Amino acid sequence: MIDESHAGRSYPPTDPYQVTAGKIAEFAAAIGDTDPAYTGTGAQGSGPIAPPTFAAVIAGRAWDALWADQELELELRRIVHGDQRISYRRPLRAGDTVTATLTIDKVRARGSVDMINSHVVLATVEGDEVCTASSTFLHNRGEA
Repeated sequence: MIDESHAGRSYPPTDPYQVTAGKIAEFAAAIGDTDPAYTGTGAQGSGPIAPPTFAAVIAGRAWDALWADQELELELRRIVHGDQRISYRRPLRAGDTVTATLTIDKVRARGSVDMINSHVVLATVEGDEVCTASSTFLHNRGEA
């Protein structure tokens, strides 16, 4: 079962994810954002940049390692995503190939609820950090 001793646990980086203009366009359309930067027509530099929340698509791949860790006994059906913050060094751009590495920062138990704070670092395969996505998950164990 997850507890305070799991703070500091990190998981291996995800497989590389290729950010493409098509994926950016699909995401922007799904969230209803028509900013021309997401099509490349309003972006500085070459090609489109991704909407800020696009990082959650890639971070989600790293969260899979957390859910799959049998030692933690987390059940995805009992998880509520309570908070999300993304701190950028630079925007994600079409052409970036990135990995995501998750670390558990803090675990607190309150009654039957585990509060799990974690962060995911998105970095290019060349090692340049792009952003950090910090999350709080609430896991209901059921009866305390």
